[in-house]
Amino acid sequence: MNDTVAPDSREAIRLRQWRDEDLLPYAAMNADAEVMRYFPQTLSLEESRESLHRLRAGIAERGWGLWAVEVDGVFAGFTGLAVPRFAAPFQPCVEIGWRFRREFWGRSIAYRAALLAQAYAFEQLALTELVSFTAVANAPSRRLMERLGFVHSVAEDFLHPALPADSPLRLHVLYRKRRGAAAAS
Repeated sequence: MNDTVAPDSREAIRLRQWRDEDLLPYAAMNADAEVMRYFPQTLSLEESRESLHRLRAGIAERGWGLWAVEVDGVFAGFTGLAVPRFAAPFQPCVEIGWRFRREFWGRSIAYRAALLAQAYAFEQLALTELVSFTAVANAPSRRLMERLGFVHSVAEDFLHPALPADSPLRLHVLYRKRRGAAAAS
């Protein structure tokens, strides 16, 4: 994807390749317990560095992935597309995902950025479907999935294989969206 800017009169939202200067705000986001509430743990600076390198390499290799999101020139988080790295009955698939710094919550930025990633998936990659999943308790992400037009596929909810059996986050919900399905707006 070339850098893409959301057309809107509000803040300028841009999806782009990762840069070295994204590391510190990315690491701070990943170390924030509230941002990482629905993940198994916060990440250290080194874990964030390794993650950033994987994300950057994936985009360089495929031309798409989980892009850095910039809002008015400031690193806000990420959104984009990924192939899950664990085995599950609903695969093969491409998922859409996101994570944002707290100061960017509640401003429709995640929604607007995800719309850009979704459009890329359906228009540029010609995918027929996207999935999204999260821990069952993650109401904010579930609301965003529904706002984007994803439908909960109750029969496909699953126990995340990378999480311990006793983890309260292990039960995940699966949402699907077919190309052409409208967003809730």
